[in-house]
Formats: sequence, C-alpha cells, structure tokens
Amino acid sequence: QVQLVESGGGLVQAGGSLRLSCEASGRTFSSYVMGWFRQAPGKEREFVAAISWSQRTTYYSDSVKGRFTISRDNTKNTVYLQMNSLKPQDTAVYYCAAGRATTKDRLGYDYWGQGTQVTVSS
Repeated sequence: QVQLVESGGGLVQAGGSLRLSCEASGRTFSSYVMGWFRQAPGKEREFVAAISWSQRTTYYSDSVKGRFTISRDNTKNTVYLQMNSLKPQDTAVYYCAAGRATTKDRLGYDYWGQGTQVTVSS
C-alpha cells in the first residue's frame, strides 16, 4: 500500500513557475514508477510526466515538454514536478500516481494522491 500527498499548488501568473511535490508513504517507494497527471474542469484526466524508479527514464506529454521537469528523491520518498513558463491552459488539478510500469496510461497506475490545484492567470 502506498499513500501519496501532493503539495505546492497555487495561483501564479502566466510565465511563472511552481514546483509540485508528492510525498509517498511506504517502504517500497523506490520500486514504483511515479507519474503526474492533471485534470481541468470538464476534461478527462491527462498524462503530464512519468519517471522510472532509477530516474533513467522520463516521459512527458507534448504539451509540457521543455517546460516541465519531473524528478524524484528516493531517500525522501518524494517526486517533484518543476513547472516553468506556465500558461493559462496549464490550469488544472494535478495528481501524482504510483505504478509498476512506465506508461502514459492512467490505468497503469495503482495509487493516486488527492490532487493539488494549479491556477495560471493570464
């Protein structure tokens, strides 16, 4: 069992930056693939980024590539999402998730956090 708690969301102007954190409980954090997803009002939850347990492999959606960076610190059971050059269309609730395979498919993730709101004003 893994419990995930996100933090770091907030209100920021377009062009600004935020760093999201997701702290996991459980002794097996380092064995999980970690992902970030987001869901805007009226839209489906979509993939943002993922990172393998070894940090050797990362994936990004085309919409955030070059602006967002995913990283993890297995000693702190924490995964991060550094978001730069934010746009109003990045506004959403951001969720972190833990799974066993590096995938962009949300069905591949077994555990989810409660989410943190990110709002980007124009």
